[in-house]
Amino acid sequence: MRKTLFVPSRLALMLAVVAVVPVLAVTPAVPQLPNPGSVSMSREDQERLGLKAMGEVYKQMPVLPDSTPITQYVQQLGRKLVAQIPQQYTWPYQFHVIEQKEINAFALPGGPIFINIGTITAAQDEAQLAGVMSHEMSHVYMQHSAKAATSNKRTITEVLGAAAGALGGRVLGGLGQLLAGGLILRYSRADESQADAVGAIIMYKAGYDPIELANFFETLNKQGGNPPQFLSDHPNPGNRTAAIDKEVKNWPAKSFSHDSESFQTARKQAGTIKAYDAQEIADGAKRGIWARQNMQGGAVPASIQQDVSSTAEEPTLEDVSLEQIRPSTQFTELQQDGFSISYPANWSTASGQNSITIAPRAGVSRNAVAYGVIVSAARDPNAGSLDQVAQDLIQNLEQLNPGLHQNGPIRSVDVNGSSGRSVDLLSNSPIRQNGKPLPERDWLVLVPGSGGTFLDLILIAPERDFSALQPTYRKMIDSLRLQ
Repeated sequence: MRKTLFVPSRLALMLAVVAVVPVLAVTPAVPQLPNPGSVSMSREDQERLGLKAMGEVYKQMPVLPDSTPITQYVQQLGRKLVAQIPQQYTWPYQFHVIEQKEINAFALPGGPIFINIGTITAAQDEAQLAGVMSHEMSHVYMQHSAKAATSNKRTITEVLGAAAGALGGRVLGGLGQLLAGGLILRYSRADESQADAVGAIIMYKAGYDPIELANFFETLNKQGGNPPQFLSDHPNPGNRTAAIDKEVKNWPAKSFSHDSESFQTARKQAGTIKAYDAQEIADGAKRGIWARQNMQGGAVPASIQQDVSSTAEEPTLEDVSLEQIRPSTQFTELQQDGFSISYPANWSTASGQNSITIAPRAGVSRNAVAYGVIVSAARDPNAGSLDQVAQDLIQNLEQLNPGLHQNGPIRSVDVNGSSGRSVDLLSNSPIRQNGKPLPERDWLVLVPGSGGTFLDLILIAPERDFSALQPTYRKMIDSLRLQ
């Protein structure tokens, strides 16, 4: 009897265990960050490339000092997110804030991450900002830039050489060329999808609802007019909300934090900070303004101060004679999207961010234009009258260029049948004599296009030589064709 009774009891116990096993098997597992894999570029070389690009950011963009309350808050939030990464896979992450209105953020190889003021004010709560930061951290974590930079089997020496070439000319907009060249920012849709997935895990572990990452992107997608730069640099991999929902649906339920008093305070402070748009930043970079401002304001980290300080010096040129830059009477035509213009055949052109510089080689240095023409394009569908646009442009130029001021009234000017505006400006030339800058005359010409677009030309020369160059400059303006 004991044997008969024992068998059913044992069978019942086995059935009970079998019944429990399926329940245990479907218990949601806490998500873990993936192995990021390996690349041919070492960690040391990735960090070196990141620092080189970081130095360029401080030369070409206004960055808040780390001591400011806004940056302190962003860095505190960054430390909370970094703490979720396993020690063997982490990087020397650092977080900085750029004084730019547009919504954007970007990560550099090896850990530097920059967040625009516009991104902080656009985020609705701390969870959304944490989502943006986690996404950028994931690009570093997965080594996307290093993988892209070495995808065609380039060595680190070749990569840094290409970077140096892109960064070589201040009038060329070095950062914009470095980024446009694919060494830093231009991620694929596969990279974006992966950064979303990895960022969602970082958010979850830090106590933020991962769906807020998708919500931030969806908010940007709904904005009218031109899409934010953030969406240009971060191509949409598809339906982010559905993809993140699929990622998190089997994760253990958890109570999430959505906002904090610290975030709302930082967001309010961000709204009071002087922020610049992309065109203002590009104009300031041409004259080395941001390098000087960042150095003088204590924003530049010690690790890159030596690199930035060389650009922070006042832009200067040795005394250049008119004979050295005298324009040819033969002209050649430059064709660009939206316009064409003719210029002296012995002068050169260089492309920057939203601008073209046309100048004699002897009349430019790496961060200054002493002779030549800078042509810039802008679009503002909500702009007011042409006179108001001209006045706003002058005000921006005066803010970006210490010593520059308007000299005389805004006048009407005919540009190939279009009614434009013209005004004389005075400033200091990068050319010095006896240790002092020569007076410079800058002739600003503003021409309206279609659909709220504008083209402005700044024709530059020392006051002593401007009259001799004026016929050439007038011929260039007369040749301008808007398309």
